[in-house]
Amino acid sequence: MSDAIPALRAAIQARLESDAGLTALLGAGRIHDEAPRAARGVYVVHGDIEARDWSTGSDSGCEQDLGLTVWAAESSSSRQALEAAALVVGALNEAPLTPAGHALINLRWQSSRLARDPATGLAFVAIRFRAVTETL
Repeated sequence: MSDAIPALRAAIQARLESDAGLTALLGAGRIHDEAPRAARGVYVVHGDIEARDWSTGSDSGCEQDLGLTVWAAESSSSRQALEAAALVVGALNEAPLTPAGHALINLRWQSSRLARDPATGLAFVAIRFRAVTETL
């Protein structure tokens, strides 16, 4: 596993936690590695990551397809989840992040999908990004 994964994840976490608009909408401490139990309100959870070798003859690199999910903890708040997802995309798309030990070549939004969990009826927005990093 590439050490670029936790480095980029930490940089994303820091960027989202420092975004004033997102914090105003969600409240502080609403971005999680895993979904908290009995969460209320809207929150963001880091999702799955698929990493691939992106090395060249001279540089070690990693391409990541990564996800974030915005959950709405009330069954009627898909609008809030969409608003929060738009702020997440705005904060991260082509952001100049500095993951520890790596140079971020690019971080680009790929897609967003609004859906409802069939078991709970809760709305969520699944957001996908593509990132490329090189080891420093």
